[in-house]
Amino acid sequence: MAAQTFDVIVIGAGPGGYVAAIRASQLGLKVAIIERENLGGICLNWGCIPTKALLRSAEVFHLMHRAKEFGLSVTGLDFDLNAVVARSRGVAKQLSGGIGHLMKKNKVTVFMGAATLPKAGTVTVKTDKGSDELTAKSIILATGARARELPGLEADGDLVWTYRHALQPKRMPKKLLVIGSGAIGIEFASFFNTLGADTTVVEVMDRVLPVEDAEVSAFAKKAFVKQGMKILEKTTVKKLDRSPDKVVAHLEDAKGTTTQEFDTVISAVGIIGNIENLGLEALGVKIDRTHVVTDEFCRTGVAGLYAIGDIAGAPWLAHKASHEGVMVAELIAGKHPHPIKPNSIAGCTYCYPQVASVGLTEAKAKEAGFEIKVGRFPFIGNGKAIALGEAEGFIKTIFDAKTGEMLGAHMIGAEVTELIQGYVVARGLESTEEDLMNTVFPHPTLSEMMHESVLDAYGRALHM
Repeated sequence: MAAQTFDVIVIGAGPGGYVAAIRASQLGLKVAIIERENLGGICLNWGCIPTKALLRSAEVFHLMHRAKEFGLSVTGLDFDLNAVVARSRGVAKQLSGGIGHLMKKNKVTVFMGAATLPKAGTVTVKTDKGSDELTAKSIILATGARARELPGLEADGDLVWTYRHALQPKRMPKKLLVIGSGAIGIEFASFFNTLGADTTVVEVMDRVLPVEDAEVSAFAKKAFVKQGMKILEKTTVKKLDRSPDKVVAHLEDAKGTTTQEFDTVISAVGIIGNIENLGLEALGVKIDRTHVVTDEFCRTGVAGLYAIGDIAGAPWLAHKASHEGVMVAELIAGKHPHPIKPNSIAGCTYCYPQVASVGLTEAKAKEAGFEIKVGRFPFIGNGKAIALGEAEGFIKTIFDAKTGEMLGAHMIGAEVTELIQGYVVARGLESTEEDLMNTVFPHPTLSEMMHESVLDAYGRALHM
């Protein structure tokens, strides 16, 4: 069979991959996309979207418990885990199906199968019907990543779960151990804890959510403990002893090793890039700890070969992958896109309370040698937050004292994953503290706290 020729071949149909394919097609290029599992990738099918659907159910359940605060009465309060999961899967299916529609609309040829690169510019796709050979001057790797599994802590789908098992739980955990307090671990801990699981979170670092600002981590820990979680920091799970209906975890900290019994363990200790069986080593692609090494424009060093999204390294975020997909498509089409600025990409964690941040933490800003001004404003000082019954949280902003550049912003509280984009836009426009101070924020909104935090950094807060 003769090889089919395209201008661009995208391997992987997650957010970065399908967006790259759409943008390349919009620019008049002939595009093929290859996916071995589900259109939409991990994010739409097993990550961002279905977890947020689960967390929304938990949030509503939490609010129902607080009905009396709002002058409401609820009786017979309960949940149906199977129905909660079914809703989550339905949301994922709806969006995954939408990607198929977008591919047709944009005239992108879809191949469902496993891809390999036998030589530069050539991709072989193994499908249920056989093999296809495709050629293109430009190939974009967007194969994503999967859960990291540590020796002795491997998932079995029964007692020990990864995020995939946790998205379709066989049962409601009674006593749950979550290993890792990054975004994935904390989100699942928040979900199951809200539904009533006795939840323990183990973190090897000295604080939960260790990539966040230290003040946010401390506030989050206090909130989680108040909700009934047990937080064990500077603690390592050395091994898991499994029996038919329980797991004995050996937990080591500075005081020594202790054991605790759980009926369910969720391992959330990071991710590894999907680089295997692609033929990358033979092509001379440089790989560092399971991730493809690229330059600021996602070029791998092999002519015509690009890598975007999780396979190309941190930050491991769907919106970063999507933006890289657009950038690379425009670069291939002869445009002049701007490179990605990692420090201007927001990170969001959808636990309760929500956490969001962009830019440098206070500690990182000091380490970088900046003289800084720091502003803070609490949710309790905001009328909309009090009206919502969400008065716990704060917003923190960090500025370069010499130039007024906003170096970072850090939030914890209701809907901060939506608020953070205001500061992301400000960073993108290189706004100074003066620009933000002179911006009129609508009232009554949670966004007013963003204004007050900026004002506070310069001793001008009005409502505190």
